[in-house]
Amino acid sequence: MSSNARGAIFALIAFGVFATHDVFIKILGGIYSPIQIVFFSVLFSFPLAMVMLMRDAKPGTLMPVHPWWLALRTVAAVVTGVSAFYAFSVLPLAETYAILFAAPLLITVLAIPILGEKVRLRRWLAVIVGLIGVLIVLRPNQTSLSIGHLAAIFSAIGGSVASIVVRKIGEDERPVVMLLYPIMTNFVVMAAALPFVYKPMPIEHLAMLGVVAVFAWVASRLVIQAYQVGEAAIIAPMQYSQIIWATGFSLLLFGETVETTTYIGAAVIIASGLYIVLRESRSGASENTPVLRTRSRSETATTPRVSLFMRMAGKLPPRPDNEGSA
Repeated sequence: MSSNARGAIFALIAFGVFATHDVFIKILGGIYSPIQIVFFSVLFSFPLAMVMLMRDAKPGTLMPVHPWWLALRTVAAVVTGVSAFYAFSVLPLAETYAILFAAPLLITVLAIPILGEKVRLRRWLAVIVGLIGVLIVLRPNQTSLSIGHLAAIFSAIGGSVASIVVRKIGEDERPVVMLLYPIMTNFVVMAAALPFVYKPMPIEHLAMLGVVAVFAWVASRLVIQAYQVGEAAIIAPMQYSQIIWATGFSLLLFGETVETTTYIGAAVIIASGLYIVLRESRSGASENTPVLRTRSRSETATTPRVSLFMRMAGKLPPRPDNEGSA
């Protein structure tokens, strides 16, 4: 079996685990506020964060080199987490994923002012086509936008901002700094809001949140393994397999029927995203490869970002001299 095939298998398993992680979020979201779910998700992720901190042998302090960029990334990650958890709880999984899949399109646009990336006509057309796909999913002429739809849109935007900022400052900032600030901010903000929404949780629901934290860690490790053995252009598109998992889970567990227009829109979004990934993987087509270097899964500031995990482990693949760290 080729290395790319093995990498693709690792990635497919990883995103299957991520999809199962999101099922638990959806189940709990039907009972508890996303604020409470995020709070306990962050709480259970602290042991992993501490292990990563202890393994970081790079000398230095935890003071950021780029405080304002880090502040923007922190706010974006917190917004992404709450928004995504809420969207998963009220929308069909497949519909939520379809909207979140717009992130590569947004990253491509944000790379222009933030990274100085030059986006040529073909990638602009791919972005426009992808945004048309989002409109097909949302069906603004047929249904009114719900808070869940807006939450999914905010999550896609927040995740894109967090990803592109990592791409901007990753060469200068310690990975542990970019890891801890969003997690600690999420913990403090959710703790402050928790008294207004808290509901007592039985032990089995706390156990489910523990499973969520474990699944996020396992899936992240599998994605790392995938990138270690396979090419980024092969691994990155595997995130779209989540739509298949979402369809199965929606039918079997929640009795949700997904509109045909959702699948059509998702297909358009995925096709445009794949085109952008393939364009970036071609030598000379992109100076910064912002989409390829995001490691596929949007950050929610509840678990470590995959690219930071890889940097701390010293396992990022080699990059051209004109590229910074992801």
